[in-house]
Amino acid sequence: MMKFLCLFMTFCMLFCITASAINEVSDTTPLEAVPVAAEGEMLDIKAKSCILIDAKSGKVLYEENSDAKSPPASITKIMSLILVMEALEDGRLSLDTNIVCTDTAASLGGSQIWLEPGETMTVHELLKAVTVVSANDATVMLAEAVAGSEESFVVMMNEKAKALGMNNTNFENCTGLDSPEHYSSAFDVALMSKELLKHEKITEYTTIWMDTLRNGESELVNTNKLVRFYEGCTGLKTGTTADAGYCLSASATRDGLSLIAVVMSGETSKERFAGAQKLLNFGFAHYKNVEIKAESDEKMFVEVKKGTQDMIELFSDESFSALVRKNDKGEITSQIILPENVKAPIEKGQQIGEIIYMQNDNQIGSIPLKAENSVHKRTIWRSFAILLNYLCTL
Repeated sequence: MMKFLCLFMTFCMLFCITASAINEVSDTTPLEAVPVAAEGEMLDIKAKSCILIDAKSGKVLYEENSDAKSPPASITKIMSLILVMEALEDGRLSLDTNIVCTDTAASLGGSQIWLEPGETMTVHELLKAVTVVSANDATVMLAEAVAGSEESFVVMMNEKAKALGMNNTNFENCTGLDSPEHYSSAFDVALMSKELLKHEKITEYTTIWMDTLRNGESELVNTNKLVRFYEGCTGLKTGTTADAGYCLSASATRDGLSLIAVVMSGETSKERFAGAQKLLNFGFAHYKNVEIKAESDEKMFVEVKKGTQDMIELFSDESFSALVRKNDKGEITSQIILPENVKAPIEKGQQIGEIIYMQNDNQIGSIPLKAENSVHKRTIWRSFAILLNYLCTL
């Protein structure tokens, strides 16, 4: 009888743990086609909130209730990954760094790769576990490697969120397990997704469809079915818990246009993927990137005051990518903005003016105009040297 009660209590405890953290499950069934909405049409996203942004500029292309706070589930791991990528890039970690699993990391519920205390994995292996199957144990191991403890890592997460302008976000853990004061918003998730994609190496992991760990003994299948079934998908992260419902931050690139679609608290897993499809399809159907370079047949000069030369030539060696509507017939125009004069000294490459580009009375970008060469400030001794050099040439 006593043994039966012990087994029953153990079962109840396990049930309580898993009830608050639904495992992420890989779905290998193909995506169903969704129609492309016309401009101005509501997309009928079956979720609490959603947003679509341009991944380069951050411009919002579509949104519904995007500032509403809600549990982010494993989308939380996007912020965790940002901090890990920063640690890799500044040398605090390397992909070959071995990390030992602690009792804390091994005790996590929800999605995991069933790490045992004392088991060792490299950062490279743990990144696969986090990005492909949303492993909570692997996430905590990386957090401990970066900050010493999950608690210290969470402090870093909230500091980074504040720096990114994520005003409707508060993290209480690095995994996304449900917690009363653990929340974010569709807009904030889009912001941190944009930040993560600045680390180009991350897409080597977020685009993995299938892989293995432990010398092939542990199979990984991505929880984000868009990776396999949506053209141009570059990631990014799924999330599912009892409180959060079905969440997704999806990124994709086509023809030079990179988009991020976020769906928060979707009604079903099927609907979150359909919602992300609708958002991405809308963006790719109605927007494009136009590459603009400074072009001028005439040389540009600006007067120099109190310098060793009276005029300075300007140049531009930059370009920019402008997000425009595909059906927008408004011509892109440019305007050169220059000061009447500049005072020496002037450094080579110093910005003197700019070319502003407009479409339909809206500025879509600008290119700086820079000094072709350095100009020293005229002093008595420099003036004397110039005069002496002039006399010597007579």
